[in-house]
Amino acid sequence: MPLSEQEQRLLDEMERHLMRNDADVVSAPRDGRTLSYRNIVYGTILVLLGLGGLIVGVSQQLIVVGVIGFVVMLGGVLLAVTPGRGPGKMRVESDRPASKPQNSSSFMDRMNDRWDKRQEER
Repeated sequence: MPLSEQEQRLLDEMERHLMRNDADVVSAPRDGRTLSYRNIVYGTILVLLGLGGLIVGVSQQLIVVGVIGFVVMLGGVLLAVTPGRGPGKMRVESDRPASKPQNSSSFMDRMNDRWDKRQEER
């Protein structure tokens, strides 16, 4: 069911407002952790192999083969959705900078403070 003209205008207005006011949230980097095409390909291959093993196990009434096929499928899905390390060298615990001490304020308090600062800038 298509949107009415008023609903479409409202949706467009909301989108413009979001892009104008929260552009830093929309375009924020995800800490260099994006899905890796290599992981997706390997995961897909594992899912297909596991599915084949599951079908063989069920058709031949070999429970062990079916269970192994299912586990391989599950591993393939987990591999496919696991984010990559991003460009650059592999991360080592000693490469990480010292973490900043946590503020005593809650997440919502910090978000409210940011909102107030933005409103004052206008």
